[in-house]
Amino acid sequence: MSDAAEIIETVKGQGDIYLPKSICRNERRAQGLLPKIGKFASQLPFADDLVAAWFCARDPLTPTKAKAVLFAAAAYFVMPVDLIPDAIVGLGFTDDATVLATALSVVGAHVTERHRAMARKALKLPEPVRDTK
Repeated sequence: MSDAAEIIETVKGQGDIYLPKSICRNERRAQGLLPKIGKFASQLPFADDLVAAWFCARDPLTPTKAKAVLFAAAAYFVMPVDLIPDAIVGLGFTDDATVLATALSVVGAHVTERHRAMARKALKLPEPVRDTK
């Protein structure tokens, strides 16, 4: 930790690791992710990426900075206040997709195949077909 303010603003998170309060706050907000995904999964072409990001953020092996970015993206998806309301057909999830794409471009290397497999299982999606050639 680099300064006193950052030390003061930490709390003990999952796995007894101290995290900034903002990460813990976004983690609590993101708890509603799976139920909301369940309602809208058929409308979301990026549902598996979002759930994989959520699993990555909850992984104790994921670096704190990556957790911060991924939990913020997941929290944005479940927050009731949205730049473009989700109820608008055709446009409602474009801002959510943009936030997720930005988060994955920054820390996507931390989202592993294990996280993606967990996401497919949670969403009841088939495993990808592997080319045997």
